[in-house]
Order: sequence, then C-alpha cells, then structure tokens
Amino acid sequence: MDENYQSYDSCYEWIQGELSNVSIPRIEMTRTFEELASKDLKEYSALYIGGGNTYKLLDGLKKSGAFKNIKDYIYKNGIVIGGSAGAVIFGYDIDIISSMDSNDVKLTDTKGFNDISNFSIFPHYTNKKSKLTDEENEARLNKFTNSIIKFSKTKGKVIAIPEEDTIYVNGDDIEVIGTRPYYIFKNGTREKFEISNNIIKK
Repeated sequence: MDENYQSYDSCYEWIQGELSNVSIPRIEMTRTFEELASKDLKEYSALYIGGGNTYKLLDGLKKSGAFKNIKDYIYKNGIVIGGSAGAVIFGYDIDIISSMDSNDVKLTDTKGFNDISNFSIFPHYTNKKSKLTDEENEARLNKFTNSIIKFSKTKGKVIAIPEEDTIYVNGDDIEVIGTRPYYIFKNGTREKFEISNNIIKK
C-alpha cells in the first residue's frame, strides 16, 4: 500500500474485526518492508500479508530482505496467510497477475516463493465487479482468461480461484477450500474443478 498511515490504521482495524472470533493475545502491524525484514518471525504464531499491487509488494520484500526472512520462517514451519497480492507472491511467478496489476516498479525478478508446487496463483477469478454491467464483467473475465492461457503456454501451470475459495498447503498436499469451482491452466488449456475435487498432489 501507499505509505499513508491513515490507511494502515484502517487495515489494522479491519484485521482485528476479521479475527475477533479467534482468541489472539495481540496483533502487531508493520508499516515498512524494512520493519518486516528486521522482525524475529519465530516469535509470532502466524504472519498475514494482504493485498495491493503485487509487483510493488514483491519488489519491496526482495529489496528489504523481508523475502528471505519470510522464506526462512516458512522453512521452519511458520504459518503464513496471504490475501490477493499477498497470496500471489507465494506462487511460482507473479507475472500471472499482469492483466490485473501494473508493473510500475519495473520489477524484473518476478519469481515468487514457489510454495505451491510450481503453480502460479491467479486470485479473484470469475468474480464480478458490482459497478460493471454483465457485458463488461464478461469482457473482464475473457481478458483474464486469455492472459492466463498465454502465460500457461510459456511460464507454467496456474491455479485460478474465486474470492470464495482459499488454497491450503499442508505437507505434500494442496487443498482448495471454499464454495465455488476453481480452474487449473496447463499448456494453454483450462480445466474446471468442483470444490469436492479439492486435493491437488504436489
């Protein structure tokens, strides 16, 4: 996000609300990449990374050293939760999001954490924007689909999930949890999966 402390404060209020039904002694929020890089993450039970511009997020993580800090935390069985851009960075390559986010920071190393067996992650897939007409939403989905198909031909497989689903990595399994179908793109093809077929072997 932009370095606007008021927006950070609203994010802090939001995450407190989201976790209000869970017994958590405290929540700390970092406001800079450098602060995140300096944290001893093993002192925390979980790390949440939210949305924003994916290129800016990954660029800041890598330049500050926070990327390595998080990678070490994951390697030591740390729990990480990512939403939107915060989820995309845990896939193979964030360039999958180029049809949604602009690369204003001119990031060249677009490789993510690759924690999902060489899958790149596309979020918000098939979700409609309320301000758009049906035709505009259809055109938006077609734009995303064509971009993902092109990506899968050259850069590898993609898992595309709607807002209502989440990807849970547990040991050797990747599980999709939610209520709506998700899609896997490989070599320019798209396959639809119902949520009952939710285990993807690594």
